Amino acid sequence: MNILRHKVIKKIQSEGPISFETFMDMALYEPSLGYYMKDSATIGRAGDFYTSPHLHPIFGAMLGRQMEEMWEWMDRPPVFCVVEMGAGMGYLAKDLMAYLTDREIFPHLEYRIIEQNPSIRAHQEKLLEDFRHKVKWTSDLKGTGPVSGCFLSNELLDAFPVKLVEMDHELMEIYVSVSSQDLLLKEREETFSEDATFVEEKKPCSAEIRDYFKRFSLELSKGYRTEVNLRVKEWLLKVNERLSEGFVLTIDYGYTAMDYYSEDRNRGTLLCYHRHQASEDPYRNIGQQDMTAHVNFSSLKKWGDELRLKTVGFSSQGAYLVSLGIGEVMNELYGGCPDVFDVAKIKGLILPQGMGDSHKVMIQYKGEGEPEFRGFTLRNQREKL
Repeated sequence: MNILRHKVIKKIQSEGPISFETFMDMALYEPSLGYYMKDSATIGRAGDFYTSPHLHPIFGAMLGRQMEEMWEWMDRPPVFCVVEMGAGMGYLAKDLMAYLTDREIFPHLEYRIIEQNPSIRAHQEKLLEDFRHKVKWTSDLKGTGPVSGCFLSNELLDAFPVKLVEMDHELMEIYVSVSSQDLLLKEREETFSEDATFVEEKKPCSAEIRDYFKRFSLELSKGYRTEVNLRVKEWLLKVNERLSEGFVLTIDYGYTAMDYYSEDRNRGTLLCYHRHQASEDPYRNIGQQDMTAHVNFSSLKKWGDELRLKTVGFSSQGAYLVSLGIGEVMNELYGGCPDVFDVAKIKGLILPQGMGDSHKVMIQYKGEGEPEFRGFTLRNQREKL
């Protein structure tokens, strides 16, 4: 029996239909049962997906170079704190700090990782053993204290639970229930839990969701289905509360609002990953498959503006890494002669066919002045947000 599936159905049985956002939250983050919360959770080629740090260590080195540039902009403060959320197995942290080890910033660098899963934290601690004097762990943002430095995330926001909506006679929100036939069996709990079929119901959207679309001047055609990620707003508010001065660096796959909600994308971006196979069915393999939705970077900018977080730059990952000097770092690390396999993997970080175009980089700033960073000199698209 899938215990998490049973728990979701029991919740529907006792409370009635639940929002898709609640369903996704349970599927991913239910303590000890959700996809990211299990002891067996694995990120990388051995798991269901892998990210840029798994592709090549130069990705972490490039972000180390960015941290150094930020530190310089802030006039070399005595403590520059990097807070990473969604740190995966810890490869980004390891590669970033390894690159900075012999540089002037390193004695001033503190690294904090926010990790809820004890099993993943144990893996991170083992991987980062050489940097234990630099790293502190906490289970939530509250444990970071005031931060002067950078909040860093790579493929974090896409895993936030989303509202699922569809345009009918009006904008409707998707709720998850079980079939009417299964509801008749709810007195026979085991039968109900084992055999119940999930079904979707539509309810009128909240004022908050309707306002979201009004703010971007978006009108959806009948039958259009998509996602709204309001958890990003809550997250950014908490980050801003703890950031005394510095930056928010967000890397994820996503679009501007106009691209996200274009007519060509009328079925949304929600995808599931199980053993490196993509699926559009969130109702199977509950707790055993990843679920993601692309990021609306325009919303990140708008909500940041309200908090006086200035958008420094927005670019594709490929353009950003090239502008930041990935060729120079290749020469620095490999003497201009990287292994042929390294070259192929590095190309995966920057070419449109790989993560170079699908993934975007955005930096926001809290403080005085208007930073200009090298990574956005080639193609800064913040005006499109």
